[in-house]
Amino acid sequence: MLETPTRTTTGLDLYRTMLEIRTLEERALALGTDGTISGSMHFCAGQEAIPVGARAALRDGDKVVSTYRGHGWAVAWGVPMVKVLGEIAQRSGGINGGRAGSPYFMAPEYDFVGENSIVGAGIPIADGVAMAAQRAGRGQVCVVTIGDGAMNQGATHEGLNFAAVQALPVIFIVENNLWSEMTPISSTTRVINLSERASGYGIPAITIDGNDPETVRRAVSDAADRARSGGGPTLIEARTVRLMGHYNKDGEHYRTLEDREDSRSLDPLPRLRTQLLAGGVSETDIASLEGEVVQLLDEIVAEVLAMPLPDPLTALDHVYTPSSAIGAIETETRHWPYWRAVNEALRAELRERPETLLYGEDVGFAGGIFGVTRQLQREFGEDRVFDTPISESAMLGSAVGAAMEGLRPIVEIMWADFMFVAFDQLINQAANIRYISGGTRSVPMVVRTQQGVTAGSCAQHSRNVEALLAHIPGIRVGIPSRPADAYSMLRAAIADDDPVVIIESRSQYQVKGDVTTTESAGPIGGAVRRRQGTDVAIISWGPMVNTAEEAAVILEAEGVSASVLDLRWLNPLDEAAVFAIVEEAGGRVVVVHEAVTRGGFGAEIVALISASAHLATPIVRLGTPDVPMPASPVLQAALIPSVGSIVDAAKRAIAGN
Repeated sequence: MLETPTRTTTGLDLYRTMLEIRTLEERALALGTDGTISGSMHFCAGQEAIPVGARAALRDGDKVVSTYRGHGWAVAWGVPMVKVLGEIAQRSGGINGGRAGSPYFMAPEYDFVGENSIVGAGIPIADGVAMAAQRAGRGQVCVVTIGDGAMNQGATHEGLNFAAVQALPVIFIVENNLWSEMTPISSTTRVINLSERASGYGIPAITIDGNDPETVRRAVSDAADRARSGGGPTLIEARTVRLMGHYNKDGEHYRTLEDREDSRSLDPLPRLRTQLLAGGVSETDIASLEGEVVQLLDEIVAEVLAMPLPDPLTALDHVYTPSSAIGAIETETRHWPYWRAVNEALRAELRERPETLLYGEDVGFAGGIFGVTRQLQREFGEDRVFDTPISESAMLGSAVGAAMEGLRPIVEIMWADFMFVAFDQLINQAANIRYISGGTRSVPMVVRTQQGVTAGSCAQHSRNVEALLAHIPGIRVGIPSRPADAYSMLRAAIADDDPVVIIESRSQYQVKGDVTTTESAGPIGGAVRRRQGTDVAIISWGPMVNTAEEAAVILEAEGVSASVLDLRWLNPLDEAAVFAIVEEAGGRVVVVHEAVTRGGFGAEIVALISASAHLATPIVRLGTPDVPMPASPVLQAALIPSVGSIVDAAKRAIAGN
């Protein structure tokens, strides 16, 4: 079987690639119908002219982020069809070894950044890819495709505005097949031409016939020229058709016969075939080409069916990047407040790593709402330290794309509670990429945020989110309790090749402590014993560690020897340190955190200990009751663990009740 992807140039080239895409999907549909392929597949039949026309307009090195209906974009960008079909069939020889399947495969080595099965999520990621290209001065553009339904997604509009503000070299293509999954687009928007919605962001836009590859080529070529010259993004609405259901098992009961016939009448393949004949290409040449495509796909299908299934022993591979960091060389010790320790860590990494960017709401000119990033824009310039719109999805998504392209973005989310509006970009995007790509791509991005209860903070500004984040494979989570850790842990996070969330504590920003600076970053991980003791072990993290230490002092005055373990990192969790302190305390343990008790990370610690030790007494778990956090300091004090409640919990642990 000979498969040599080539750039499409002539009309016959365009027709061949479009036919290859259509035939590949027809074979995939057949394999799904007979049970060879399991799960859902989303086909682009009827839309082949868009990726093929776009690719013909662009240069080598230009990249694409597609929707889950992205098989055609992958083929157009030169991903070998045997690897595309192999991935759709979930075989070991697929482009991602069967880890991604039909709707989420990626092949950055072919400039196909990947599909995205979350509607609208690809736009912020493409912004980041384009941002990396813009800063590198490579003259590259990034194309990102969405369906018509994604024009109603918040992430889409955040990404459009972000690209406009940054004048990014990105081309937004809306593949409008008039169906938002199973609902007509006419039922979900009052705008006939979706391209009109781009005007609100100052983005030039056009609506074109997406069933003609030459029309697509011209529109994309103009947009690319504009982007390369610094003119910023363009939105192209490509009107097209969907010849198959939303997915392979969709019976399309919601579509009328007339609607289906209208779509078939606009099929771009027979249309282009007729144009080729009218332009002088012989029927013999076209028929010969069609026969070659059929034979090629026969060979590809046979090769895919001969591929072994993935090895089950590899199912746990490639979640995290193996760390190569070593202990950092210490330089001097300073007495700094927590906020200054964070600031100096950022300064050190920005100075040492030219690929780092620092951005977020108010972090640049103003220096952050808590003053943590003050003076950094002045020192490193607006190109590396900059303010963004209030658009968490755009911030985090652009960081994902930029990190995939070699940058090390550091994004500040002002309050941890605000991450919820953009969790998709962390949980469904950043956390998955290394695993899905089989370890070929990493996402070295850092999210800085702060959480916790302070006087006057309301329920929307007091959430403790560490358990939610630590639950997601692929994300590192650290919570520094004091200035020294605020410095060293942030530097370790920035140096790491995986996505890391560093959760600071605003209640500690003004607290001072000794900070030992270093010449470079150290490794991620490792709990720290804050106090030694043998009667009871108190395990905690974040600012509650300081409360636990105060409780240990009171206990010592009463003749009780209490040890305190600061976990620091919830992922990776230092299990050895947990087991050691539990053993030394004879199994008498208190786990305490500020987060609500139910579903808190303390339950994970309790389960870990219980599964690995025969305890003579029950573990005492102390947290906040399952209520939203009120603003009143009096009510707050009635809810969160205190020095006194920790002392009482330690005594109960010793007493075994």
